[in-house]
Order: sequence, then structure tokens, then C-alpha cells
Amino acid sequence: MPSYVAMLRGINVSGSKMIKMEALRAMFEALGFENVRTYVQSGNVVFQAKERAAAPLGAKIAARIKRDFGFDVPTLVLGARELARVVEENPFLSESGVDPSKLHVTFLHAKPGAAGLKKMAGVSSGRDRFRCLGTSIYLVCPDGYGRTKLSNNVFERALAVGATTRNWKTVTALSALAAET
Repeated sequence: MPSYVAMLRGINVSGSKMIKMEALRAMFEALGFENVRTYVQSGNVVFQAKERAAAPLGAKIAARIKRDFGFDVPTLVLGARELARVVEENPFLSESGVDPSKLHVTFLHAKPGAAGLKKMAGVSSGRDRFRCLGTSIYLVCPDGYGRTKLSNNVFERALAVGATTRNWKTVTALSALAAET
């Protein structure tokens, strides 16, 4: 059975959209998924499913969250191989002096169009840098992600696609967990 990683945007942040991890795991199991594991409290779930395509799983999970918990949660699902590719392709890892604790990946729900990428080129980002490769935006935020202008909302407005961001430690941990399954 293929392994997947679900990334839920905006749960358990500042006391809103609260979901206990035990309840989240139980919900995934009720959907028929197996080997369900969560990583940290911010909405990362590694699981196996009989389905062979990741995209429809996000809508299925989001609908169940709405039903069981009563709120909308944008949900992105990647296959284990796709997430491993994201890790391997990080263009900032080969640069000297880049602190891995300042790296992030913004995952897009679809590949952005040329017009959106052109808009992003005009965004003032200070010392922060980004590179878009397919549906992944790699970020270096020397002053921390909390201070960057390159937020999910900025990317969503410019690119007209949904986005969710994870720090590099979480991305690599999720990839390793998915590879184990």
C-alpha cells in the first residue's frame, strides 16, 4: 500500500481549530487508512491508503474534518516519493552558509502559472529568498519565518493556489516517516 503525508493548514494554532492528535488519528483510521501516525501538533499525518493517487485524498480528508470537527481545513496530500523528491531538490542545501533551521518549504496545491510567478518576483522580501520548483517553494528566512513577508497568504494571493508551509526539520522528518511505512 502506498504511503502518504497529509498536511493540514491552520489547526491547533493560537487556540483555534483545535483537534487532538488521538482524534485526528482515529478519524484517519475511520476513513480506512492504515499505519496512521501524526507528527507534532500542527497537522501532519503519515498514513497508508489503498488509493494510488494523492490528490483526491486531500478532499476526502478535508470533508471528513468538516463533518467530524465542524470547520474547514485546507488539506494537501503528497505521496512518500514526491515528498522525498522535495527533500532532494532543495536548491539552498548546496549553498554554503545557509542555516537549515532557517529553511522552509511552502507546498502548493497546484503548479503556479507564469503570471503568478511574475507577481512574486516583484514582492519585496528583504533578506528572505525563495525558489519555486514545480509545486514547492523553497524559502530561506534568515530572520525567521515569523518575520518573513513570504507567508502562505502572500503566495496564495500572488499565485492563485492554496499553500501550506513547513519548516525544514518537519519536512525531513515527515519524509523519513513516510519512507519507513
